[in-house]
Amino acid sequence: MLNSETCKNVLIIANLQKAEAETIAQEIQSFLESRGISVRLFGFKGPSKIPHYECIDLAITLGGDGTVLFAARSLVDEQVPILPINLGNFGFITEVGKDDWHEDLDSFLQGRLTLGYRNMLSIEVVRKKQVVFEAKALNDVVISGAGISKILNLGVALTQTQLGQYRADGIIVATPTGSTAYSAAAGGPILTPELDAMILNPICPFTLSHRPLVLPGNEVVTVLVEEGQRTDVILTLDGQLDCALQIGDRVRITRNEKRVKILFSGKRNFYEVLRSKLNWSGGPDA
Repeated sequence: MLNSETCKNVLIIANLQKAEAETIAQEIQSFLESRGISVRLFGFKGPSKIPHYECIDLAITLGGDGTVLFAARSLVDEQVPILPINLGNFGFITEVGKDDWHEDLDSFLQGRLTLGYRNMLSIEVVRKKQVVFEAKALNDVVISGAGISKILNLGVALTQTQLGQYRADGIIVATPTGSTAYSAAAGGPILTPELDAMILNPICPFTLSHRPLVLPGNEVVTVLVEEGQRTDVILTLDGQLDCALQIGDRVRITRNEKRVKILFSGKRNFYEVLRSKLNWSGGPDA
């Protein structure tokens, strides 16, 4: 278990587009260094890449859920746990508020925070039998049209089953963590974030019988970009990375072999967060 005795090196990942990020990052750095913990600070604005740091025991993100997605893709291979601190307005992953970090960091250093494990997706684009693009995603994979006429023809197969052709504005494959993001807006189900599952969700399907599916986490989803497209086709990961697709490309989506580690305070469980974020009050604002 991580605590003040085992945590010696911390990386702070600060989204400097957030007004208070730099100030809070410096406050956290001083807080940790006064306790004998070495701190490295990585600040970014816009698209960036986290440099490789040796021997990082903990990463603290300052921003919104997007900052956590960015950090997760970079740190999952090293299995660095992430403590997200929310500087945004609407976050399902970033549970710790900007006014609570002193208390929660103290709890962490005393070994009292809970460590959760979240599935990530691995994505390969295969073109003419060659892998031309590889990446990971914590929230979702979206295949969609890039032009005015956005309806696509996509062939979808699972590990041992051909589901058939989807005519839709696109397809979302989401993790349980991503079930509260774009997939939810497209009518998909909300899953408890630590489930071993994924969601296959067509976007505005031409055939109304095409409904969202909840699949086992070990399923393999393959999407074929078929002939006859009337628009360019684009692959988007976590709303942050993209890759232009071509006719005949196959997008292979699997569960990543490693899960991302996210710390949370345990003050509220997932359903309490849902009730608050989605305003399940039963009143006129619900």
